[in-house]
Amino acid sequence: MAELVLIAEDDLEIAGILEAYFTREGFRTVHARDGQVALELHRSLKPDIVLADVTMPRLDGWEVLAEIQRRGRTPVIMVTALDEDADRLQGLRIGADDYIVKPFNPIEVVARAKAVLRRAGLSQTGAMIRVGRLTMDLDSYQARIEKNGSSTPLSLTLTEFRLLAHLARTPTKAFTRGELVDACLPGSDALDRTIDSHLSKLRKKLEQAGGEGMLTSIRGIGYRLAVEA
Repeated sequence: MAELVLIAEDDLEIAGILEAYFTREGFRTVHARDGQVALELHRSLKPDIVLADVTMPRLDGWEVLAEIQRRGRTPVIMVTALDEDADRLQGLRIGADDYIVKPFNPIEVVARAKAVLRRAGLSQTGAMIRVGRLTMDLDSYQARIEKNGSSTPLSLTLTEFRLLAHLARTPTKAFTRGELVDACLPGSDALDRTIDSHLSKLRKKLEQAGGEGMLTSIRGIGYRLAVEA
């Protein structure tokens, strides 16, 4: 079945343009005129990706993004007229997968949505990753830390899961921040401090689950995941 795109946009003209272009490319679409309806449709329809305008009635795009992040790992692209670095950084820190500024070319929006879906499509590999105490199931987007006979699940955002999976595929390799951006957040204009923020939160979650010392920063280079911790 074709991927379902939830378009959360209060401007009917813009929403109609996006729906037409996504439909032409073989996607299914559903439209929400405000943030509250967007979250209701997200819960009931479980879309594959969400395009969320920042300035919507009832609940704004940031609130929609935060709630979707709490629920799981649906990719979210923020679509907004706000072109400030602070707004872009806020979206990426919360967990947005991309940030598109109006006015935009709808062809580019579809292309970037496809790129986000490809990056999120780890389930297509059907693979398991095991590194030291860490086990990752790429089919179900689940990660766990095994320690002293117990198994503790990790509650990760989609970005955190992607970063951890990328590091775990080549354990002991030191990745630069630029390499992590290119592999896990391409096209997002993510800054070094954005990657640092994601990995700082990821390190805390690993440590709380019993994975102390697994994620380390390499001075002057970037980050590495340890084989044994």
